[in-house]
Amino acid sequence: MVLVYIIRQKVSNMAWKLDSNIFKRYYIDTLKSISCCDLCGANVSDSYLLGYSLSQALLCQSCVNDLPYFNQSLIAGNLLRWPAVHRALPNIHFEQLFALSPYIYPFNKWLAQMKYLGRFELASLFSVLLCAQWQAMIMNQTIIPINLVLAVPLHIKKWQVRGYNQAHLIAKTFAETLSLPYDANLVLRVKNNDSQMGKTGSQRRKNLANAFALQRKLGSHIKHVLIVDDVVTTGTTVSEISKLLKQAGVETVTLVTVCLTVPNAKDNGPVIS
Repeated sequence: MVLVYIIRQKVSNMAWKLDSNIFKRYYIDTLKSISCCDLCGANVSDSYLLGYSLSQALLCQSCVNDLPYFNQSLIAGNLLRWPAVHRALPNIHFEQLFALSPYIYPFNKWLAQMKYLGRFELASLFSVLLCAQWQAMIMNQTIIPINLVLAVPLHIKKWQVRGYNQAHLIAKTFAETLSLPYDANLVLRVKNNDSQMGKTGSQRRKNLANAFALQRKLGSHIKHVLIVDDVVTTGTTVSEISKLLKQAGVETVTLVTVCLTVPNAKDNGPVIS
């Protein structure tokens, strides 16, 4: 009887996931039929990036093409190989940095709208764009298998005030799309720090010291962890989480972010495509 119950539960869960996927596709297709592009106002239809279909209803194909992406082929999918970024991110404890775009228009506007105005639909847009770029990158690069995906956590008080964690919204869809295991609760933010805005790298590191904790032990098989954030300036936050993970046995940490703040981003030539 127990076995029959378990089988029924698994079948029920599979059916629910199938129904939710069908509903999601229907919802997106319906939005496309009535939506105007968030940037230019044109009609929105099926769109693609680097040959990958994008399940989004916010941008037309022309605007998808015109977004300011980092040229992943020049940096082999790791922005830490770009000297300007390497100099701007000293004292970091993660091995790979994958970012979609510099922190410039329209991404800076969208990130502010998602963070402060509750535009949750932008999380899905960011996720599908990141997934397309990521899949194109790993077609040409050999990477260590990813054992776990995490999001940079908010302190509970900030979560209660804001009502959501934008990094979690992006990370959850990113992991689901790429069929990667995701854990929303492993890393806990135990210190309600002051805002990092305007602080130097050393001030940020001091502000974040002992700010995070793991809620349980990691499995011995967890060797490569991917951490998702919305925007990175000095890398201090993810670096602190990386130190904690490596103390628990993780060997490699990859940071995936929508935007990276870099000096003179508009003047860095072919790195931006």
